[in-house]
Formats: sequence, structure tokens, C-alpha cells
Amino acid sequence: MTEKTPILLWFRRDLRLSDHAALHAAVETGRPVIPVFVRDVLVDGLGAAPKWRLGLGLGHHATALEQKGARLILRSGDALEVLQALVKETGAGAVWWMRAYDPDSVARDTRVKEALKGQGVDTKSLAGHLLFEPWTTETKTGGFYKVYTPFWKAVRSRDVAEPLPAPSRIPAPEAWPQSEALADWRLGAAMRRGAAVVEPFVRLGEAAAQGRLGAFMASKVAQYDEARDLPWTDGTSCLSENLSLGEISPATCWHAGRRAMEEGKPGAETFLKELVWREFAYHLMWHTPRILTGNWREDWDAFPWNTDDTRPEVIAWQRGRTGIRFVDAGMREMYVTGRMHNRARMIVASYLTKHLLTHWKIGLRWFEDCLIDWDPAANAMGWQWSAGSGPDATPYFRVFNPVTQRDKFDPRRAYVDRWIAEGQRTPGKDALAYFEAIPESWGMAPADRYPEPIVAADEGRQRALSAYENRGF
Repeated sequence: MTEKTPILLWFRRDLRLSDHAALHAAVETGRPVIPVFVRDVLVDGLGAAPKWRLGLGLGHHATALEQKGARLILRSGDALEVLQALVKETGAGAVWWMRAYDPDSVARDTRVKEALKGQGVDTKSLAGHLLFEPWTTETKTGGFYKVYTPFWKAVRSRDVAEPLPAPSRIPAPEAWPQSEALADWRLGAAMRRGAAVVEPFVRLGEAAAQGRLGAFMASKVAQYDEARDLPWTDGTSCLSENLSLGEISPATCWHAGRRAMEEGKPGAETFLKELVWREFAYHLMWHTPRILTGNWREDWDAFPWNTDDTRPEVIAWQRGRTGIRFVDAGMREMYVTGRMHNRARMIVASYLTKHLLTHWKIGLRWFEDCLIDWDPAANAMGWQWSAGSGPDATPYFRVFNPVTQRDKFDPRRAYVDRWIAEGQRTPGKDALAYFEAIPESWGMAPADRYPEPIVAADEGRQRALSAYENRGF
């Protein structure tokens, strides 16, 4: 390798220029840098909304790279074969990337690293998707953490490196390799007409993410303790969309939160705890990858979940037609915005898994298809927490009453009225947008009669408790 030997920089879920350790290190060498994104089986396997949002993010990131003198080279196929071909085409002597932690990505990356190293290519994976590498946080006895609070106490005082600056310029190669066209990938095809409805709610790219963070710290974080539980108000950072694709780094968020805490803003520590909740999800996914595919608490394997996703009850839940307004409002918010308020997520998930006694995997897969802020670790832990089968989960006997939850967190019905049109004389644009987002085959209209509850709140609670008692919980 010489000072002119290119470095292939393999982008994945790290679509940013600042606080990007691999990009920073590559630019520091002074060698040409060739940014690459590979559409492999893991990309093709994404759900409709996450894949569409990835496509938007890639287009925006490509423009940001061009402003620094670079190009984003797009290739499709097996990741190893694509990278081997690019090494041959460009004469690159190195392939660097930022680490991923889900089992499929780890298996792919290990295979790529071993093969390329065997061929004399310098391979390097760097940290940055998390605050702390999952294997670096251990209990006093040397194991991994299974409960959040001790995990938080173990990491809250750890040093987090200051975010790295974005490069002023990215050294270019003498010649660029050919790139496929992003439009030809049709990453948004499965969204169909829903894309036009959701797109106005997207905050795309690194600058938008930084703006979100700044606005939150300036005007919202002080009230975050209370406001984060109120779905009718704009009280959260909404950064999950950007964190999921790495358009902002968790370290950037952490340092902003620390500064706010030092300034005496009362909600700042709670914000930091939420960042660490995300870390906890990755910590568990790394140490117990079964959390993605099966009950984390294995004693739940014998529980008689309903697993038929074609049942009328499940279809009503999917379509926001359960007759329970808080549940239906949450589902409709997701179809219109691509996201769902966290309080609503808990109620929606609890209703499916406890009132309807439906396997959490059905909900997990549905969210995997519908959320633009989908994250493998957070999605799995959230569903298992709600179902009672996960680590540090809500107790199985705690069954959220969606009616009293609405009374407590949406007392003026502002949230449910924003998203449910049926029964309103003049429904708002967001409530009406739901009918533009959903498949026409559902045959729904704003003038429809709102349904009676498919399972009433008290009835569902008693049914769930009886099922738990019969299984010896």
C-alpha cells in the first residue's frame, strides 16, 4: 500500500459525516476514500417502512458526500463478493466500516473480515453506533447485566469521547468505480401510496438530526420527565428515527444531555437514561441474541400464545379498529407518521399480548414493517418487556388498562381525536390522512361507524390473569 492506495469505506447504518470514526480515520491517512453502500440480503430483508426510510437516507447522504468531494458508490449483491470486486477494480488496500451488533450483521462482517484479511486487504471495524461496546460492561461477578437499573448505575459515570468533527474534504481517487442508480433499487416500492403520507413527517439526514437535538435541549428537555409520557404534546426528542440509521451518533446526544444536566435542566438525566435504555437493548442482544427470535425468559415457552395472525382480533389491531381509542390512535399515528409515541407503544403492545393473548412476535413483525425508526434491539426488547417474557420486563400481572391510561395521559382526548376520524363532525387532517396511507383493500372511510371494543379493558385483563394463573405464573 502507498499513500495513493484507496480505502473503501463501507457505510451501513451510519449515514453521517461527523463523529464517524471510520471516516475520520480514513481521511486522516490522506489516502483516497471511496464510500460504498452494499444492498445485500440484509437490506432486502427490511420491512417496507424501514427500507423506504433507508432509501431516503442514502440519497441524502450521497448528496452530503458530494459536497465534500466524494461519491457514494452503490452496489448490490453478496457483501463479500461486492467488496472483493471493488478492491480489484479500484486497487484499494483497505476496507473499513463501523460495527453492527445484531447476529446476522455480525456473521456477515466476520465472514467479510476473515476473507479479505486472507487476501491481504487491511480490514478494520470501529465503534460508534453505541456509547459503550456491549462486551465492556460487566457485573461485579463478570457476567452481563439482566436488569436495567444496575446497568445504568454501572455506565452513567463512564467517559464518552467527545464527538469527532466532520471532515472539511474527503480525498478522492483518480477514477471513480461505476455505481448503480439508487432509483433502480426501488427501496420504497412496498410503501406504495403510504410514502406520500409519511414523507412530510420525516426529518432527513444529519443536519435535521442535529437541529432536532438542539431544539430539544433548548426548549423541551427541562419538561421531559413529565412531557415524555403525554402523547398529545410534542415533548420528546424524536431522535429515534435518526439514531436508527446513524444520522446522529449517540455520543453527540450524550454530550448534549450532559451539558443540559450541568446547566440544571431537570429532564436531562432522564434523557440520558433513555439513551442508556437503548444501550441496554444492544447489551442484551449481544449477549443473548435469542431475544430477537424467542422468549428471553424461557419459562414463557410453554405459554399458550395465540400465533394466528389472520384472526379477526389481530386484523382489527393491525388496522386500528379495536374499539379501544388509545390503542387505535397509536396504530394510526404509526401509519401516518412512521413512528408512534412511546406511551402509546406500551399500550398498543400490552393490548395485543395481554388483552388479546397474542404472541409478541406478531407485533414485533408488524412494527418491523411499519416503523421508520425501526431498530432490531429496541423493537425486540420493547415487545418482550410489554409481553412480560423479556429481561427486566413489566410483571406479567401488570396489565395496562388502556382506558384508564387514556384518562391519565390524554385526559382531554387531544391525542385520540388527532388520529381517529370516525365520530367526529370535522376530523383533522392527520385523522383523515390515515385513510390515505392504508391499503385501499382495507375498505375503510372516515364516515364509518367506530367499532365497539373487540375485547373490553376489564374483560381482557381478567382473561389474561386467568391464563397466567393456569400456567403457574
